[in-house]
Amino acid sequence: MEFGAWLLLGSFIFLMIIRVPIAFSLGLSSLITCLYAGIPLSPLAQRMVASLESFPLMTIPFFILAGHIMSEGGIARRIVDFASILVGRMRGGLAMVNIVGSMFFGGTTGSSVADVASVGPVMIPMMERKGYGTDFAVSVTVSASTTGIILPPSHNAIIYAVAAGGAVSIGSMFLAGYIPGILIGLGLMLVSYVLAVRRGYAKEPPKSLAEIWNGLRNGFLSLMAAIIIVGGIVSGVFTATESGAIACVYALLLTMFYYRELKWRQLPEIMRKVAITCGMVFFLVATSSAFGWIMAYQHIPQTVAAGIKAISTNPAVVLLIINIFILIIGFFMDMAASILILTPIFLPIATSIGMDPIQFGIMLLLNLSIGLIHPPVGTALFVGCAVAKCTLESTVKAILMFIPVLILILLLVTYVPAVTMTLPKMFMP
Repeated sequence: MEFGAWLLLGSFIFLMIIRVPIAFSLGLSSLITCLYAGIPLSPLAQRMVASLESFPLMTIPFFILAGHIMSEGGIARRIVDFASILVGRMRGGLAMVNIVGSMFFGGTTGSSVADVASVGPVMIPMMERKGYGTDFAVSVTVSASTTGIILPPSHNAIIYAVAAGGAVSIGSMFLAGYIPGILIGLGLMLVSYVLAVRRGYAKEPPKSLAEIWNGLRNGFLSLMAAIIIVGGIVSGVFTATESGAIACVYALLLTMFYYRELKWRQLPEIMRKVAITCGMVFFLVATSSAFGWIMAYQHIPQTVAAGIKAISTNPAVVLLIINIFILIIGFFMDMAASILILTPIFLPIATSIGMDPIQFGIMLLLNLSIGLIHPPVGTALFVGCAVAKCTLESTVKAILMFIPVLILILLLVTYVPAVTMTLPKMFMP
């Protein structure tokens, strides 16, 4: 690589090491490289602005707003009650309820961190009172939150669709996440069951008919948001952006007028949080676009591709190398930034060996989701420890029992296209 490429990557890594926020690190390293290489700054600014002129990006604020409304409006608790009816009578019932509840709630908010922050305060204290260890309760909650990245509607899937430059549709990405997300949940439940038998964790007591009816009714109403979003997109009734807006309206009506837990006075704070989150995401999209443009100018993707092919031309080995690289990056970098930076580098390599862009997208998201529950970044892990008021060290050992499940599903997604491509080919050929 030329010195300009090393300057771009080196300055970016240095700025991250000294704890400059990642969006600023991307922008500053791009600026430094432009000044060194004599590249005019006006195309850089135009690239940043053009990256935000994307209609799919309008979907993100709506999904984030819907997720916040659901988090504040008591939907997490009702989904937990719904999951308790379905799996609470299994051995280690609360662990099973935690996993299934996270799958359902993650499937409505599309956020791993929101999942932990909403389901965690409900489930972790409940598991502790029933004799489950704090480390086990936190590790189950955090591991199950990864399904929120894979199951629709995931705003990270939208970010990937934008980063892929129109190579995939949001609806296809949503459908592709169902089978891997369900497999993750089943794998985590299997591990939890084995641990529950070994440690003697009990089943949940049977519920009355009234409790079952209320749980099923409220659970179904809470899950309708995800049904509206995915069903509307797949059927072609409305676009992804329109589905996000409709989900916001539905969540607002459900939590404010039916459950009556969300109050008008809470809306300004919710809007403030949404504005901050969206501002961060959009600024990151802009600076990542500039960074990607400079990478292409310095021929970094082509150099990386040539380096990988110099090691091996076997597609299985190439995909293994890509996965290892993404996994390492995910341990140190925020998910959204990783998606925006790594997609332009590795998507062309993956497609050149026959992998569908949709399959690669799910592989990328699942791989990076492991970084959310693993130090040193481990955003979801830190949130879980904060909820339980426990140390990171006490939880890491417990969570290592669940990571092999994610690795196994990652390998299935990587090497078995049917895991991700069956539903998109069936409903959106």
